[in-house]
Amino acid sequence: MTTQRVRTARPRARAVAQTWSGVAAVLVLAELASRTGLLPRRYFPPVTEMFAELGRQLTEPSFWSAVAQTLQGWALGLGIAAVFAVPAGMLLGTSAVRYRAFRVIIEFLRPIPSVALVPLAILVYGVGLESKVFLAAFAAFWPLLIQTLYGMQDVDPVALDTARVYRLGRVERLTRVVLPGAVPYVATGLRISSSVALILAVTAELVIGSPGLGREINAARVGGATDLLYALIIVTGLLGWALNALFAAGERRVLHWHPSQRDAR
Repeated sequence: MTTQRVRTARPRARAVAQTWSGVAAVLVLAELASRTGLLPRRYFPPVTEMFAELGRQLTEPSFWSAVAQTLQGWALGLGIAAVFAVPAGMLLGTSAVRYRAFRVIIEFLRPIPSVALVPLAILVYGVGLESKVFLAAFAAFWPLLIQTLYGMQDVDPVALDTARVYRLGRVERLTRVVLPGAVPYVATGLRISSSVALILAVTAELVIGSPGLGREINAARVGGATDLLYALIIVTGLLGWALNALFAAGERRVLHWHPSQRDAR
């Protein structure tokens, strides 16, 4: 067993080393480009200065307050999207008639850029948290709806026929066959919508001025604090990476029985 664990750990360690070696190479090249003047230092400070500023920000209460405000908008937007998108996807995905009735409306609303709704959000909700949540929820709703809808439709017909042979009722077929098959789609939709909700939360803070990291980034730009500007941009990227990793880990844990997760190990 110990030998098997060692054999399994070696490829994982090699993959991790390859991933972080690429990250390190990019950071070193960016540092050299700024130091040598290949990139104008006025607009692109050295990477070491960015991370030094980030380290200073970690001790500032205002920084953590901005992070919390961004995460609040993200969580509320994603939560509202999930509350409406998952039931709607289940309702439409279990009936061809309902799906055809609402398909045109979905295909009309889905491509609308959420940023185009900024004037409407300001008009209805003002420039506070409500506008940020509205934009994040609208953007996160569609990927989750589509994934849930496809999950409900992509059911193994053999499994459904087997359930009918065993005389399972409609409710039992839904809970024992359809829903377990749709869960992987819903989990993927949540992970995608999580990233979309974060993007729109930060965008709302940048454009509208809602409290959060986006507003702090804009303030750093106006004040000419480029090292702080890049430090905050790095934080938003790290937040997105951490949230995606969190959802991916939860997906692997919840769907350990699914072939896609077994193959990924």
